[in-house]
Amino acid sequence: MTEKLFGGIEGGGTKFNCAIGSGPGHIMTEARIETTMPDETLRHVVGFFTPYLSQLQGVGLGSFGPFDVDPASPTYGYITTTPKPGWANTNILGSLCEGLGVPISVDMDVAAAGLGESRWGASRGLRHSLYLTIGTGIGGGTIIDGKPLHGLVSPEMGHIRIPHDREADPFSGACPYHRDCFEGLASGPAIQARFGRPAEALGGDHPFWDMEAGYVAHALVNYIFILAPEIIILGGGVMQNEFLFNKVRKQVQVLLNSYLIHDLLLKNIDRYIVPPFLGNRAGVLGGMALAMDAFG
Repeated sequence: MTEKLFGGIEGGGTKFNCAIGSGPGHIMTEARIETTMPDETLRHVVGFFTPYLSQLQGVGLGSFGPFDVDPASPTYGYITTTPKPGWANTNILGSLCEGLGVPISVDMDVAAAGLGESRWGASRGLRHSLYLTIGTGIGGGTIIDGKPLHGLVSPEMGHIRIPHDREADPFSGACPYHRDCFEGLASGPAIQARFGRPAEALGGDHPFWDMEAGYVAHALVNYIFILAPEIIILGGGVMQNEFLFNKVRKQVQVLLNSYLIHDLLLKNIDRYIVPPFLGNRAGVLGGMALAMDAFG
């Protein structure tokens, strides 16, 4: 019997990762496509899948956002008020459906990555997890009982307000909507705007990393108090600076101040705040998982 194949797309502000397979143990082919303007980017995405359309059961897309995931909405499948130049109000689902002619399931990119980790990765076997990406943007997806948490609109965890000491950090913030929200202070573009060079060029001994860890820790403590996930997975380009994990864990413990009594928070926080087990494939595999759940 021929194995069922599914497509996965991680639509990010920097790149679109595409893959075909049935899970991390079987990826038949994959590609990375630069995120330029919508027509050009989506044309390349369609071109990647076209030779395999007769073999695909369906495709799952995890898109950067804000992204409308409400099937009852007139803008379902649209990227809406994104700060990404040229992408606001893009009907990404409609374009892909027209170009591919196969069923497509959609969600936010971070929700898809969280789903991938829940299915095959760091949160496998847990019923409640949080996946947070810190990179070109900041966003989070909560997975409960194998399903992404949805509400009135898609959760935008990167735009919460966190303490900003303007004397210690006079940077006004990089978010065009909220200036010094979490994303405006701690994302990759915020670091670039602050120092005139990307995060990876700062060096591990740069004093800013303690401030970055503080911003991340303040956000995580808010998520812990409100959502109480069983694990927090931190992905994205900024968190590829692995030394950040211990800084973040220590500051989370300081901010919690032993208020919440659990061994994972008090003694084993290195097992609570973790990198993605699936690495940079979490999002595209999550897209594949969306397709498997919807069409498999």
